[in-house]
Amino acid sequence: MRLKSLDIFRGLTIASMILVNNPGSWNYVYPPLLHAEWHGCTPTDLVFPFFLFITGVAMAFSLSKYTDKNQSTPQVYQRILQRSLILFLLGLLLNGFPSYNLATIRIMGVLQRISLAYLLAAILILLTQSSRKKLYWVSTTLLIGYWIAMVLIPVPGYGAGNLSPEGNLGAYIDHLILTQQHLWAGKPYDPEGLFSTLPAMVTILIGYFTGKWLQEQPKNSRTSLNLVIFGLSSLVIGYVWGLFFPINKALWTSSYVVFTAGWALLLLAACYEAIEVRGWQKWGHPLEVMGLNAILIFVASGFFVRLMIYNNTGSGEDALTIKTWIYEQFFQSWAGSWNGSLIFALVNVLFWWGISDLMYRRGWFLKV
Repeated sequence: MRLKSLDIFRGLTIASMILVNNPGSWNYVYPPLLHAEWHGCTPTDLVFPFFLFITGVAMAFSLSKYTDKNQSTPQVYQRILQRSLILFLLGLLLNGFPSYNLATIRIMGVLQRISLAYLLAAILILLTQSSRKKLYWVSTTLLIGYWIAMVLIPVPGYGAGNLSPEGNLGAYIDHLILTQQHLWAGKPYDPEGLFSTLPAMVTILIGYFTGKWLQEQPKNSRTSLNLVIFGLSSLVIGYVWGLFFPINKALWTSSYVVFTAGWALLLLAACYEAIEVRGWQKWGHPLEVMGLNAILIFVASGFFVRLMIYNNTGSGEDALTIKTWIYEQFFQSWAGSWNGSLIFALVNVLFWWGISDLMYRRGWFLKV
């Protein structure tokens, strides 16, 4: 069983990732396309958890042939480990490009978080043989345990319950294990740190629960409505929890997990109703082609923008990077700084959609 609506959801998520990661200038970005400064949640803060949620839904289908028959062979674990390792290494290649200085390279990142969260979630699913009751308890325990740890375990020099960028427990653990020189852009914390990968794994598990549930449901509007009800309930629970444990992407707080899962369920419900129930498939085709090669497009777009950033149009000190020159000459010059920056990002999305569509027409699908 394959859900076309899931491929469309994935494609929308990848398109959103490219959009928010590639403005013409970071000095001119409309607020909804930026992450929350610290606590809070913008539309941009929904993109990454959406991808993890989708990963979980897909796992419900890909792992069912093993979990349903209680056949977790060594080859299955080998395949999971191999996929995780490839994703992690791709993330390191992106982080270090174009000069790979092992003394200062950022160790964690988007692909690294996907890698570790996927590895942990997949192993847990296989070990419990898809027992949803056990997985529910593990997921709940992880979210509550993470909350308790973040607010009760004291950090040297800051005490307990400090959720600032410098004083939170996750940042302290990252400093101890990864060390300062391997964190994100020299910041006192890493938004894809080690400790916060645990609640990120729960985001995948929520997607897995959703996928398993969908396998048992008829393709009708009642199923879509139930997804909406689950989504709205999660939004309320996440929001209320956020009053005590703030919604925060960088910390991937427990409230953030539940709150963003609510939005993911609502968007999945819309895609499911339109595609699976009503059969409105043509409108989603452009997104579907991006979703079928999601990881490749994300990695390629990351390398491409770095090539534009690290290469100049001239040799002098005042030489512009290729990216800045293109932005100023072809976008800012007629659309202005703010709109030009946005249009630059939109053109990036269209460019990678064109690449995706070409690959789709030729039957090229790269699976990691």
